Amino acid sequence: MGFEERVASATLTTFFCLIFLFINGVMLFTLGSKRVFRETSRYILLSNLLLGDTLQLAISQLLYLLSASRVTLTYPLCGVIVMLGNLFSRISPLVLVVMSLERYVAVCHPLRHASIITSRNTVAAVLALWLFCFLNVLIQGLLLLMFPFDQLESLQMSKFCSLHVLLLVPISEVYINIYTYFLFISATLAIVFSYVGVIMSARSAATDKDSARKARDTLVLHLVQLGLSLLSVFYTPFLLRISTPLSWVVFVRIQSILFVLLFLFPRCLSSLVYGLRDQSLRIVFIYHLFCHLKVSVTPVKAAFLS
Repeated sequence: MGFEERVASATLTTFFCLIFLFINGVMLFTLGSKRVFRETSRYILLSNLLLGDTLQLAISQLLYLLSASRVTLTYPLCGVIVMLGNLFSRISPLVLVVMSLERYVAVCHPLRHASIITSRNTVAAVLALWLFCFLNVLIQGLLLLMFPFDQLESLQMSKFCSLHVLLLVPISEVYINIYTYFLFISATLAIVFSYVGVIMSARSAATDKDSARKARDTLVLHLVQLGLSLLSVFYTPFLLRISTPLSWVVFVRIQSILFVLLFLFPRCLSSLVYGLRDQSLRIVFIYHLFCHLKVSVTPVKAAFLS
């Protein structure tokens, strides 16, 4: 691949990445700008979902630029970057599960929602999710140390940095596969369970139909987000399969397009979806997104901007 092709590929992905980072940054700022957002469970969960997606977005773009620039790292440096990326990428499916269960409790057990889904319980659940993901990364790091690095002439890598390059011992790949399948199957079952529960509850005369409909739509979006996260897991194996029959130039172009669609865009989807669907959040989000542009708002909307 020529220099011009590599520059064009890096420019394309960086352009989209910066846009998505800006949108996510504005949403994170919005969620931290109002007390009601900082103390409401669903906004606390959304903040952590966005935080994981944003950090993963930045790390993915960093690794992509290193690959496009043909820069190789040392094993320790690559290991730190990849493990951090793995930590942030695995938090999103777990947060989606908790967000789905929160919607399930809100619709199916509305009288108990206030006592179960408190800000304190939500923070405790979020901390438990981050701890679970950290333990997963710690195990991966310990498995990586099983490789005899002292027998290498140099710690400089011969290949570009990625998770699959760091699967140096067979047990690492086995562990990654088992953990990934367990994570996504469990998350899918939890979201489907919540969806079925909401659908069944919606048939009850005592259930708020509008609330049930919104919860149903939200759970469908969670499934879509989970599916996109799962596709990103198979991004590298898919590229390895198609790399042989294609010319290098065509392969790189396909890689750039898939990288934007499977890595960059899904990690901005939460900001776009929740920032535009939630009326209270949308008002403040758009206000900050357009740099406090003065617009005509109703007195109710203006109260959120104060």
